[in-house]
Amino acid sequence: MWIIASRESRLALWQAKFVQKVIKNYSGQPVEILGITTKGDKILDQSLSKIGGKGLFVKELETALLKKNAHLAVHSLKDVPMDLPDKFFLGAVLKREDPRDAFVSNKFNSLEELPNGALVGTSSLRREFQLRRNWPNLRIVPLRGNLDTRLKKLDDGNLHGIILAAAGLKRLNLTSRIKQILNPEVILPATGQGALGIEVLKDNNEVIKLIQPMVDLTTTKEVTVERIVSRNLGASCQLPLAVFCEFKRETQNFRLRAKLAMPDGSCFCSVDLSGSEEEKLGNEAAKSLIDQGAKKVINNLN
Repeated sequence: MWIIASRESRLALWQAKFVQKVIKNYSGQPVEILGITTKGDKILDQSLSKIGGKGLFVKELETALLKKNAHLAVHSLKDVPMDLPDKFFLGAVLKREDPRDAFVSNKFNSLEELPNGALVGTSSLRREFQLRRNWPNLRIVPLRGNLDTRLKKLDDGNLHGIILAAAGLKRLNLTSRIKQILNPEVILPATGQGALGIEVLKDNNEVIKLIQPMVDLTTTKEVTVERIVSRNLGASCQLPLAVFCEFKRETQNFRLRAKLAMPDGSCFCSVDLSGSEEEKLGNEAAKSLIDQGAKKVINNLN
């Protein structure tokens, strides 16, 4: 029997159950889910950037793999640190869901409709700087918690709107809550957004073989490019970095866009490149951002 380690939020369990179903269907083998509460799920009164970043959602799941309590861990790829501990590796990246962000509101149909001084909730520094650059009239307020917690905070009436990943809303059949899908030209997504990653122990060849049928090659290549950019910039939750790579079938090339700025929108750097070699493209984009002053942003926030 195979055991999947997962966070216990409704979205995380949906993702784990999705992987469970896929593995059962093609392997015919039993698969169970081990729910784990992570440090990132427990500390909700501080922003991720202040309490240690992405690894907070991963560490306890990795411990379960090390202790042989589970064989694989399912993550939202955007929660996975760019550099994994030595014994672990990303064994599979699944086909991407919608990578874009979504505006959710009970009173307004779009960000453009919001009045001056309207309160918009997000704890993502990436979303914050792009909102401030595009809608300087809005007030951005911190919003932590899982997807259901964030929606409840909106429904309690303290906010005019919130920004969430479209993928999570769609996976939980909450598409009706989406008032506006935000074009990447306006709000560029995060590295790995919309994709699921499966983390395994490097030496567990049996599990690596088990999950290979789930690998989506196009998504894997796209997020590999994105993660190269993030890794070169030392990206964590502390960094307001947006990176989005798309494979264009008509040209057989990747289009890679990246943006970085201070949370208030200052020190803005951006890049929009095309190419066919993943590593070269990712390194080139990171170099361009550094040449434009990305290190100033990084140093100011560390």
